[in-house]
Amino acid sequence: MTSAPGSPEPSLPEVRRVRPEDAARMRALRLEMLADAPLAFLETIADAAARPHAEYAARIAATSAGTAIAQFVADPGGRFAGHAGGTVSPSEPGLTVVYAVYVTPAWRGSGVLADLVDAVAAWSRACGRPELMMEVVVGNDRAYRAYQRLGFVDTGVRVPHPTVPVLTELQMRRPA
Repeated sequence: MTSAPGSPEPSLPEVRRVRPEDAARMRALRLEMLADAPLAFLETIADAAARPHAEYAARIAATSAGTAIAQFVADPGGRFAGHAGGTVSPSEPGLTVVYAVYVTPAWRGSGVLADLVDAVAAWSRACGRPELMMEVVVGNDRAYRAYQRLGFVDTGVRVPHPTVPVLTELQMRRPA
């Protein structure tokens, strides 16, 4: 976000771990994420919209505490401005997989992305996992460049997209 010359800089939203009471706001953000970037989040908007609220509530409650999986949101009050999650890697105990990273269009370029990734990184370190990894669809250059600016490095590893067979994802890593 930018301000007019001479005006104070707007404050960034609070970035925090989700809380059980965030379920409805998180559902609204999830639907926005899927509408904006349908290939990035491993489910269709129709499937997400059909999921009962109780499922969202259970998922948010499960990710609001613990060391195996966490979700973080950028909360300016009202609608969430962004999201990033982290989960353990079953094959690498020192690694957190970053997933479902999203910043709403109005907040892109404001620093919210860095704050969300930093929150996942701090959680990862606190859980004893010193490295982060994420996968980005090959050709999503905007996301690729944004993650490079945050210190992620392309490892050269390419994997098939989990739901769209014609797409490939690249793996990026950085210290937590």
